[in-house]
Amino acid sequence: MAGRLDGRVAIITGGGHGIGKAYAQRLATEGAKIVIAELDGKAGEALAAELTAAGKHAIAVQTDVANEASVNNMAAQAIAKFGRIDVLVNNAAIFATVPMSRSPFDQITVDEWDRMMSVNVKGTWLASRAVVPQMRAQGYGKIINVSSGTALKGSPSRIHYVTSKAGILGFTKTLANEVGKDGICVNCVAPGSTLSEENPDDDVLKMRAAAANARALKRVQTPEDLTGAVVFFASADSDFITGQTLVVDGGSCMH
Repeated sequence: MAGRLDGRVAIITGGGHGIGKAYAQRLATEGAKIVIAELDGKAGEALAAELTAAGKHAIAVQTDVANEASVNNMAAQAIAKFGRIDVLVNNAAIFATVPMSRSPFDQITVDEWDRMMSVNVKGTWLASRAVVPQMRAQGYGKIINVSSGTALKGSPSRIHYVTSKAGILGFTKTLANEVGKDGICVNCVAPGSTLSEENPDDDVLKMRAAAANARALKRVQTPEDLTGAVVFFASADSDFITGQTLVVDGGSCMH
């Protein structure tokens, strides 16, 4: 049975760990050829080998999304290997794999604030800018940004992260307006509190369990809960949807 993404080529930034890894695995299952753009080169290579061993098509490209040359190389490597770019999932962010401090707004350092914006916001812009020329040439493309439910309701003690994810909401709408004429759809997924940590300690487990009590569906959210939304935005099922944000959080933030 054909997958929903047969013949498509998908880049997942931050695709070697956590939620990004789940995106890569699910998109590959749907038939996409996968480019794992990952700062942790060893993790990216390990996942590419795993997917290849399972009969999928995948490569890893060591990528720092905050670096223009690195992101341009990501796009070039995808085209050189697979000949096109159909889907970009802008997943890379400072959050879990690259940790952040959870401090009051006036205790966050300027360096950490700048690094957060460089990866989470500038990285999304640079990656999008790198793939759009190929998508324009094809007359088709899907850019899927990743925000957060915290951007819609606020969250204490991590104002730099929440601000960066709020920026993604505006970025999504603006880019959708700019590239719609080229046949490119730009949408956004806003996850809720997700158990994405690969080796969570007791404090993390308690935090994720507590979040379950604040949602309509009272269980811990896992990365697999998000993959269906990304497949939807990557597939032809969403070809007339753009500039939208879909909250996937079990009913914690209803809007």
